[in-house]
Amino acid sequence: QVQLVESGGGLVQPGGSLRLSCAASGSTFSSNVMGWYRQAPGKERELVATITSIGATYVADSVKGRFTISRDTAKNTVYLQMNSLKPEDTAVYYCHYSYNYWGQGTQVTVSS
Repeated sequence: QVQLVESGGGLVQPGGSLRLSCAASGSTFSSNVMGWYRQAPGKERELVATITSIGATYVADSVKGRFTISRDTAKNTVYLQMNSLKPEDTAVYYCHYSYNYWGQGTQVTVSS
């Protein structure tokens, strides 16, 4: 089993920034992919960004140029730097580990 602990969500004004963190522990393995999904009220879960263990990244078009995904492999931690936040970025953000394990979710609210 892999456990994921997320942190960094909160309330921010439009144009502001937040950084989400997700730390994996337990039966982790060297070849993996970590990333983030988000789900807004009344909407389907949306893939935001992923990063593989060798650093290949994917970022959704809806956040490209504003969000950056990175990881610290030694710490089994993935980060999502979110800049120029918009109200439509408001959602619960979920970390995943190889699409099989999920964090508890962290709320991001963008509002003035």
